[in-house]
Amino acid sequence: MMKLATAVISAASLLVLPVSMMAQENGPPDKVTEWVFQPCFDSSDAGWANGVVPWIEAVEAATEGTVKIQLEPSGAITSGSEAFGATIAGMIDGTACWATVYGGDMPEGMLAFGLAMGASNYRDAWAAMWGDPKYRIGELVEEAANERNLHWIGWSSQGPNAMFTKFPVTKMEDLAGKKMRAGGPHALFHEAMGGAPVSMGAGDIYTAIKLGTIDGTYWDTGGIDDMAFHEVIQYAIMPGWCPSQHQEIFVNLDKWNELTQWQRDRIDEVFMTTYFETSRMHMEGVAEALATLEAAGGEVVHLSEEEVKRMREKSVSDIWPKVAEKSERNAKGVELWKQFLTDIGEL
Repeated sequence: MMKLATAVISAASLLVLPVSMMAQENGPPDKVTEWVFQPCFDSSDAGWANGVVPWIEAVEAATEGTVKIQLEPSGAITSGSEAFGATIAGMIDGTACWATVYGGDMPEGMLAFGLAMGASNYRDAWAAMWGDPKYRIGELVEEAANERNLHWIGWSSQGPNAMFTKFPVTKMEDLAGKKMRAGGPHALFHEAMGGAPVSMGAGDIYTAIKLGTIDGTYWDTGGIDDMAFHEVIQYAIMPGWCPSQHQEIFVNLDKWNELTQWQRDRIDEVFMTTYFETSRMHMEGVAEALATLEAAGGEVVHLSEEEVKRMREKSVSDIWPKVAEKSERNAKGVELWKQFLTDIGEL
Protein backbone atom coordinates (compact mmCIF):
# COMPACT_ATOMS: atom_id res chain seq x y z
CA MET A 1 0.00 0.00 0.00
CA MET A 2 1.43 3.40 -0.98
CA LYS A 3 1.82 5.82 1.90
CA LEU A 4 0.07 9.17 1.84
CA ALA A 5 2.37 12.09 2.41
CA THR A 6 0.01 13.36 5.04
CA ALA A 7 1.28 10.54 7.20
CA VAL A 8 4.79 11.98 7.20
CA ILE A 9 4.00 15.66 7.73
CA SER A 10 2.44 17.28 10.71
CA ALA A 11 -0.84 19.14 10.75
CA ALA A 12 1.09 22.27 11.58
CA SER A 13 3.16 21.99 8.41
CA LEU A 14 -0.01 21.98 6.32
CA LEU A 15 -0.57 25.49 7.52
CA VAL A 16 2.66 26.76 5.99
CA LEU A 17 1.09 28.58 3.07
CA PRO A 18 2.46 30.41 0.03
CA VAL A 19 3.42 34.08 -0.13
CA SER A 20 2.60 36.62 2.61
CA MET A 21 0.02 35.18 4.96
CA MET A 22 1.06 36.37 8.37
CA ALA A 23 0.44 40.10 8.64
CA GLN A 24 -3.05 41.26 9.44
CA GLU A 25 -3.22 44.99 9.08
CA ASN A 26 -6.11 47.30 9.77
CA GLY A 27 -9.28 45.94 8.19
CA PRO A 28 -11.32 46.06 5.01
CA PRO A 29 -10.73 49.16 2.89
CA ASP A 30 -13.53 51.51 1.91
CA LYS A 31 -12.80 50.98 -1.78
CA VAL A 32 -14.24 48.00 -3.67
CA THR A 33 -11.86 46.45 -6.20
CA GLU A 34 -13.48 44.83 -9.23
CA TRP A 35 -11.65 42.18 -11.22
CA VAL A 36 -12.62 40.50 -14.50
CA PHE A 37 -11.60 36.87 -14.76
CA GLN A 38 -11.77 34.79 -17.93
CA PRO A 39 -10.63 31.16 -17.73
CA CYS A 40 -9.39 29.29 -20.78
CA PHE A 41 -12.64 27.28 -20.64
CA ASP A 42 -16.37 27.91 -20.28
CA SER A 43 -19.07 26.80 -17.84
CA SER A 44 -19.26 23.29 -19.36
CA ASP A 45 -15.82 22.44 -17.98
CA ALA A 46 -15.64 20.71 -14.59
CA GLY A 47 -13.19 23.38 -13.49
CA TRP A 48 -15.89 26.03 -13.62
CA ALA A 49 -18.37 24.92 -10.96
CA ASN A 50 -15.92 22.73 -9.05
CA GLY A 51 -12.92 25.04 -9.15
CA VAL A 52 -13.23 28.68 -10.10
CA VAL A 53 -16.69 29.47 -8.72
CA PRO A 54 -16.01 28.18 -5.17
CA TRP A 55 -12.70 30.06 -5.15
CA ILE A 56 -14.38 33.32 -6.23
CA GLU A 57 -17.05 32.92 -3.56
CA ALA A 58 -14.37 32.31 -0.93
CA VAL A 59 -12.34 35.36 -2.02
CA GLU A 60 -15.35 37.67 -1.97
CA ALA A 61 -16.41 36.41 1.47
CA ALA A 62 -12.88 36.58 2.91
CA THR A 63 -12.40 40.16 1.74
CA GLU A 64 -15.84 41.12 3.07
CA GLY A 65 -17.00 42.19 -0.37
CA THR A 66 -14.09 44.55 -0.99
CA VAL A 67 -12.93 42.38 -3.92
CA LYS A 68 -15.58 41.55 -6.50
CA ILE A 69 -14.83 39.18 -9.38
CA GLN A 70 -16.75 39.12 -12.64
CA LEU A 71 -16.42 35.66 -14.23
CA GLU A 72 -16.61 35.44 -18.02
CA PRO A 73 -16.42 32.30 -20.21
CA SER A 74 -13.65 31.58 -22.67
CA GLY A 75 -14.07 33.74 -25.76
CA ALA A 76 -15.96 36.52 -24.01
CA ILE A 77 -12.91 38.81 -24.04
CA THR A 78 -10.17 36.74 -25.62
CA SER A 79 -9.72 33.17 -26.80
CA GLY A 80 -8.96 30.43 -24.34
CA SER A 81 -5.46 29.97 -25.72
CA GLU A 82 -4.76 33.68 -25.22
CA ALA A 83 -6.18 34.08 -21.70
CA PHE A 84 -2.88 33.41 -19.93
CA GLY A 85 -1.03 36.01 -22.01
CA ALA A 86 -3.94 38.44 -21.66
CA THR A 87 -3.60 38.21 -17.87
CA ILE A 88 0.12 38.94 -18.10
CA ALA A 89 -0.62 41.99 -20.25
CA GLY A 90 -3.43 43.23 -17.99
CA MET A 91 -6.10 42.87 -20.69
CA ILE A 92 -7.98 40.77 -18.15
CA ASP A 93 -7.30 40.68 -14.41
CA GLY A 94 -7.07 36.93 -13.97
CA THR A 95 -7.51 33.52 -15.51
CA ALA A 96 -7.83 29.86 -14.62
CA CYS A 97 -5.99 27.46 -16.87
CA TRP A 98 -3.43 24.73 -17.21
CA ALA A 99 -0.18 26.66 -17.50
CA THR A 100 1.45 23.60 -19.05
CA VAL A 101 -0.81 23.95 -22.07
CA TYR A 102 -1.66 27.65 -22.20
CA GLY A 103 1.33 29.06 -20.35
CA GLY A 104 3.45 29.73 -23.41
CA ASP A 105 6.89 30.46 -22.03
CA MET A 106 6.22 29.32 -18.45
CA PRO A 107 7.52 25.74 -18.28
CA GLU A 108 7.29 25.82 -14.47
CA GLY A 109 3.56 25.37 -14.95
CA MET A 110 4.35 21.68 -15.48
CA LEU A 111 5.38 21.44 -11.82
CA ALA A 112 1.98 22.79 -10.71
CA PHE A 113 -0.07 20.79 -13.23
CA GLY A 114 1.43 17.46 -12.19
CA LEU A 115 4.22 15.32 -13.60
CA ALA A 116 3.71 12.06 -15.45
CA MET A 117 2.90 9.37 -12.86
CA GLY A 118 3.69 11.89 -10.11
CA ALA A 119 1.58 12.53 -7.00
CA SER A 120 -1.02 9.82 -6.48
CA ASN A 121 -3.61 12.13 -4.94
CA TYR A 122 -4.28 15.75 -4.07
CA ARG A 123 -3.06 15.38 -0.48
CA ASP A 124 0.35 14.23 -1.63
CA ALA A 125 0.44 17.00 -4.22
CA TRP A 126 -0.25 19.61 -1.53
CA ALA A 127 2.45 18.21 0.72
CA ALA A 128 5.11 18.42 -1.98
CA MET A 129 4.10 21.79 -3.36
CA TRP A 130 3.29 23.72 -0.16
CA GLY A 131 2.62 21.66 2.95
CA ASP A 132 6.01 20.24 3.87
CA PRO A 133 8.80 22.82 4.27
CA LYS A 134 11.31 20.23 3.06
CA TYR A 135 10.03 20.59 -0.52
CA ARG A 136 7.93 23.73 -1.17
CA ILE A 137 8.03 23.21 -4.94
CA GLY A 138 5.24 25.76 -5.32
CA GLU A 139 7.68 28.56 -4.55
CA LEU A 140 9.45 27.84 -7.84
CA VAL A 141 6.18 28.24 -9.73
CA GLU A 142 5.39 31.49 -7.92
CA GLU A 143 8.84 32.89 -8.75
CA ALA A 144 8.31 32.09 -12.42
CA ALA A 145 4.83 33.63 -12.34
CA ASN A 146 6.16 36.82 -10.72
CA GLU A 147 8.72 37.20 -13.51
CA ARG A 148 5.81 37.17 -15.97
CA ASN A 149 3.81 39.78 -14.04
CA LEU A 150 1.55 37.16 -12.45
CA HIS A 151 0.67 35.98 -8.97
CA TRP A 152 -0.34 32.34 -8.49
CA ILE A 153 -3.50 32.80 -6.45
CA GLY A 154 -5.49 29.54 -6.58
CA TRP A 155 -5.09 25.83 -7.24
CA SER A 156 -7.30 22.75 -7.60
CA SER A 157 -6.72 19.07 -8.30
CA GLN A 158 -9.07 17.77 -10.97
CA GLY A 159 -8.30 14.14 -10.18
CA PRO A 160 -6.78 11.72 -12.68
CA ASN A 161 -6.02 12.80 -16.23
CA ALA A 162 -6.54 9.37 -17.70
CA MET A 163 -6.67 7.38 -20.91
CA PHE A 164 -10.08 6.91 -22.52
CA THR A 165 -9.82 4.34 -25.23
CA LYS A 166 -11.54 1.98 -27.64
CA PHE A 167 -9.04 -0.74 -26.64
CA PRO A 168 -8.11 -2.28 -23.27
CA VAL A 169 -4.88 -1.28 -21.53
CA THR A 170 -3.38 -3.40 -18.77
CA LYS A 171 0.30 -2.64 -19.42
CA MET A 172 2.28 0.15 -21.08
CA GLU A 173 3.00 -1.99 -24.14
CA ASP A 174 -0.71 -1.92 -25.00
CA LEU A 175 -0.30 1.76 -25.94
CA ALA A 176 2.34 1.03 -28.60
CA GLY A 177 1.33 2.40 -31.99
CA LYS A 178 -2.05 3.64 -30.76
CA LYS A 179 -3.19 7.04 -32.00
CA MET A 180 -4.40 9.10 -29.06
CA ARG A 181 -5.34 12.74 -28.88
CA ALA A 182 -2.59 14.15 -26.70
CA GLY A 183 -1.11 17.60 -26.35
CA GLY A 184 1.73 19.07 -24.33
CA PRO A 185 2.51 16.91 -21.30
CA HIS A 186 0.14 14.09 -22.35
CA ALA A 187 1.99 13.84 -25.66
CA LEU A 188 5.32 13.40 -23.87
CA PHE A 189 3.83 10.51 -21.90
CA HIS A 190 2.10 8.82 -24.83
CA GLU A 191 5.19 9.02 -27.02
CA ALA A 192 7.35 7.59 -24.23
CA MET A 193 4.95 4.65 -23.98
CA GLY A 194 5.38 3.95 -27.70
CA GLY A 195 2.14 5.55 -28.85
CA ALA A 196 1.44 8.08 -31.60
CA PRO A 197 0.16 11.39 -30.12
CA VAL A 198 -2.26 13.36 -32.27
CA SER A 199 -2.85 17.06 -31.70
CA MET A 200 -6.38 18.40 -32.21
CA GLY A 201 -8.86 20.83 -30.72
CA ALA A 202 -11.15 19.61 -27.96
CA GLY A 203 -14.23 20.06 -30.15
CA ASP A 204 -12.92 17.55 -32.70
CA ILE A 205 -12.11 14.69 -30.34
CA TYR A 206 -15.57 13.09 -30.15
CA THR A 207 -15.95 12.84 -33.93
CA ALA A 208 -12.37 11.67 -34.43
CA ILE A 209 -12.88 8.78 -31.98
CA LYS A 210 -16.24 7.90 -33.49
CA LEU A 211 -14.81 7.80 -37.02
CA GLY A 212 -11.74 5.85 -35.95
CA THR A 213 -9.32 8.62 -36.82
CA ILE A 214 -7.88 8.21 -33.32
CA ASP A 215 -8.09 5.35 -30.84
CA GLY A 216 -8.87 7.47 -27.82
CA THR A 217 -7.92 10.55 -25.84
CA TYR A 218 -6.27 11.75 -22.65
CA TRP A 219 -8.68 13.86 -20.57
CA ASP A 220 -9.50 14.81 -17.01
CA THR A 221 -11.71 12.02 -15.75
CA GLY A 222 -14.41 14.20 -14.24
CA GLY A 223 -14.98 15.87 -17.59
CA ILE A 224 -15.56 12.85 -19.84
CA ASP A 225 -19.33 12.88 -19.38
CA ASP A 226 -19.44 16.63 -20.11
CA MET A 227 -17.73 15.84 -23.42
CA ALA A 228 -19.97 12.77 -24.00
CA PHE A 229 -16.88 10.62 -24.51
CA HIS A 230 -18.70 7.73 -22.85
CA GLU A 231 -20.68 7.43 -26.09
CA VAL A 232 -17.64 6.67 -28.22
CA ILE A 233 -15.04 5.01 -25.97
CA GLN A 234 -15.14 1.66 -24.19
CA TYR A 235 -12.46 1.92 -21.52
CA ALA A 236 -11.23 4.30 -18.84
CA ILE A 237 -7.71 3.45 -17.69
CA MET A 238 -6.98 4.40 -14.08
CA PRO A 239 -4.99 6.06 -12.57
CA GLY A 240 -4.09 7.49 -15.95
CA TRP A 241 -0.85 9.18 -16.95
CA CYS A 242 -1.25 11.88 -14.27
CA PRO A 243 -3.10 10.61 -11.18
CA SER A 244 -3.67 14.15 -9.87
CA GLN A 245 -3.94 16.77 -12.61
CA HIS A 246 -4.14 20.36 -11.41
CA GLN A 247 -5.63 23.60 -12.66
CA GLU A 248 -4.11 26.91 -11.62
CA ILE A 249 -5.57 30.39 -11.09
CA PHE A 250 -3.41 33.45 -11.81
CA VAL A 251 -3.99 37.16 -11.32
CA ASN A 252 -2.11 40.05 -12.91
CA LEU A 253 0.67 40.99 -10.48
CA ASP A 254 0.07 44.74 -10.80
CA LYS A 255 -3.58 44.23 -9.86
CA TRP A 256 -2.54 42.03 -6.95
CA ASN A 257 -0.13 44.66 -5.64
CA GLU A 258 -2.82 47.34 -5.84
CA LEU A 259 -4.75 45.55 -3.07
CA THR A 260 -4.15 46.45 0.56
CA GLN A 261 -2.08 44.10 2.69
CA TRP A 262 -5.25 43.15 4.56
CA GLN A 263 -6.94 42.06 1.32
CA ARG A 264 -3.91 40.11 0.14
CA ASP A 265 -3.68 38.32 3.47
CA ARG A 266 -7.36 37.41 3.39
CA ILE A 267 -7.07 35.99 -0.14
CA ASP A 268 -3.91 34.07 0.72
CA GLU A 269 -5.74 32.48 3.63
CA VAL A 270 -8.26 30.77 1.32
CA PHE A 271 -5.59 29.26 -0.93
CA MET A 272 -5.35 26.05 1.09
CA THR A 273 -8.98 25.77 2.16
CA THR A 274 -10.32 26.14 -1.38
CA TYR A 275 -7.66 23.74 -2.67
CA PHE A 276 -8.94 20.95 -0.46
CA GLU A 277 -12.59 21.85 -0.97
CA THR A 278 -12.44 22.02 -4.76
CA SER A 279 -10.18 18.97 -5.03
CA ARG A 280 -12.75 16.98 -3.06
CA MET A 281 -15.52 18.28 -5.31
CA HIS A 282 -13.56 17.21 -8.39
CA MET A 283 -13.09 13.71 -6.97
CA GLU A 284 -16.85 13.43 -6.51
CA GLY A 285 -17.17 14.41 -10.17
CA VAL A 286 -14.68 11.69 -11.12
CA ALA A 287 -16.82 9.03 -9.43
CA GLU A 288 -19.94 10.32 -11.18
CA ALA A 289 -18.25 10.37 -14.60
CA LEU A 290 -16.95 6.82 -14.24
CA ALA A 291 -20.42 5.66 -13.15
CA THR A 292 -21.84 7.27 -16.29
CA LEU A 293 -19.31 5.37 -18.41
CA GLU A 294 -20.18 2.06 -16.78
CA ALA A 295 -23.92 2.74 -17.18
CA ALA A 296 -23.27 3.23 -20.90
CA GLY A 297 -21.63 -0.21 -21.10
CA GLY A 298 -18.03 0.92 -20.69
CA GLU A 299 -15.39 -0.56 -18.41
CA VAL A 300 -13.06 1.02 -15.87
CA VAL A 301 -9.65 -0.69 -15.91
CA HIS A 302 -7.49 -0.23 -12.82
CA LEU A 303 -3.82 -0.83 -13.55
CA SER A 304 -2.03 -3.11 -11.10
CA GLU A 305 0.38 -1.64 -8.56
CA GLU A 306 3.21 -3.37 -10.40
CA GLU A 307 2.25 -1.74 -13.69
CA VAL A 308 1.86 1.67 -12.09
CA LYS A 309 5.37 1.25 -10.69
CA ARG A 310 6.71 0.31 -14.15
CA MET A 311 5.04 3.34 -15.76
CA ARG A 312 6.31 5.61 -12.98
CA GLU A 313 9.88 4.36 -13.39
CA LYS A 314 9.73 4.88 -17.16
CA SER A 315 8.20 8.33 -16.69
CA VAL A 316 10.93 9.35 -14.26
CA SER A 317 13.69 8.05 -16.54
CA ASP A 318 12.32 9.14 -19.94
CA ILE A 319 9.86 12.02 -19.38
CA TRP A 320 10.92 13.91 -16.29
CA PRO A 321 14.32 14.83 -17.79
CA LYS A 322 12.48 16.52 -20.66
CA VAL A 323 10.57 18.59 -18.10
CA ALA A 324 13.76 19.36 -16.19
CA GLU A 325 15.63 20.64 -19.23
CA LYS A 326 13.07 23.35 -19.90
CA SER A 327 14.34 25.65 -17.11
CA GLU A 328 16.62 25.77 -14.08
CA ARG A 329 13.59 25.92 -11.82
CA ASN A 330 12.10 22.90 -13.53
CA ALA A 331 15.32 21.00 -12.96
CA LYS A 332 15.22 21.87 -9.27
CA GLY A 333 11.51 21.05 -9.04
CA VAL A 334 11.95 17.65 -10.69
CA GLU A 335 14.70 16.75 -8.20
CA LEU A 336 12.43 17.78 -5.33
CA TRP A 337 9.59 15.68 -6.75
CA LYS A 338 11.95 12.69 -6.97
CA GLN A 339 13.01 13.18 -3.38
CA PHE A 340 9.40 13.54 -2.25
CA LEU A 341 8.24 10.33 -3.95
CA THR A 342 11.28 8.51 -2.61
CA ASP A 343 10.56 9.71 0.91
CA ILE A 344 6.97 8.44 0.82
CA GLY A 345 7.97 5.10 -0.67
CA GLU A 346 6.73 5.50 -4.24
CA LEU A 347 10.16 5.58 -5.88
